[in-house]
Amino acid sequence: MRLYHGRGWRAAGLGLALLASAIVATFAWYTGRWGLLTGAVLAGIWTLALAWWNAALVPPRPLADGGEAEDGDAAVHRLLLDAAPTPLLALDRDTARVLNRAARAIFGADDRIVPAPPGLLDPSAPTFRHEGRLWRIDRVEASSGVTVAALIDVESEELAAEARASADLIEVLGHELLNGLSPIVSLAESAQTAAAQEPVDTALLAEILGPLARRAEGLQRFATDYRALARLPEPILAPSSLDQFARDLTQLFAQRWPATTLTLDIGAVEQWRMDRDQLHQAVWALLNNAAEATSTTSEPRVSLSIEREENRLAITVTDNGVGVDPESAALIFRPFHTTKPKGSGIGLSLARQIARGHGGSLELTGAKPTAFRISLPAGNPAD
Repeated sequence: MRLYHGRGWRAAGLGLALLASAIVATFAWYTGRWGLLTGAVLAGIWTLALAWWNAALVPPRPLADGGEAEDGDAAVHRLLLDAAPTPLLALDRDTARVLNRAARAIFGADDRIVPAPPGLLDPSAPTFRHEGRLWRIDRVEASSGVTVAALIDVESEELAAEARASADLIEVLGHELLNGLSPIVSLAESAQTAAAQEPVDTALLAEILGPLARRAEGLQRFATDYRALARLPEPILAPSSLDQFARDLTQLFAQRWPATTLTLDIGAVEQWRMDRDQLHQAVWALLNNAAEATSTTSEPRVSLSIEREENRLAITVTDNGVGVDPESAALIFRPFHTTKPKGSGIGLSLARQIARGHGGSLELTGAKPTAFRISLPAGNPAD
């Protein structure tokens, strides 16, 4: 009796892919490469999803004597898929079906999701909302023409990113403090030696104390920036005039950047409940960032747009500068990351903290032209 081995080879290939994902994930975990770890985990989940889908949709091939092949692989794949923590769905043009336990818990369905949330069945939609939570949709096309979708909780993803950023922040802080203190200690020892000489060489002492003072001032500025980032107070929400808010920023911008044209666009919204001082600081950081990005442009232009989108307030700053490359875009909100010779790497990170403190978000929505967008949530509009 001769068995048909097509599905066996396919299962072996998927098993090897799953093993490779596990090896890469283990390596990433022990080396602290979180981006690689995320990719490996997602690859493993996709492998399980495709294995289950292959087992569920492809009928068993017949044996040579007319029997049917064993379905043990399908059962194993189905169990592994059901245990995956990421919600998985099968999508086609009209229907959405849950594929594992995590998806069933979210939608309260055993098979079809009725009705499907708006945006879930739209192949061009990157996200959708369900019961107040925002989900990102990662899709892959199965061989049967059905799309398998993994749902990523955006809020949980951002919290994980914040935890990684906090760890990075501590690492950066320790590195910068050590780098700053080492030359200060060395210069102080040299100054002590020069002061102990008879007669005192005042010229040498002044030559030593100058760099020491400048280095100490630089370290103080760094500590001040770090404190501002780490100890941002809770916002005090109060109705604020958006027209006055925008005009104040416009006047400051004209004084600071007289060679750059600022275009202002305010929609049909007069007031919003917000911490005016904090939002002013956040938007001012975006405007400064935009103006600096246009410094090498022959006709530098920056635009500030404030408009209401349903029950959210959107504040968008756009510029016609050099743009943001993909590598910088991935790190642009990381504390102390900067591509500017005299930049502190604080402005964008602090602006995002301010937006999140208001229950909103700050995102890079365009790379070239560069666009940053602050979104404040429903519940903040002034009465």
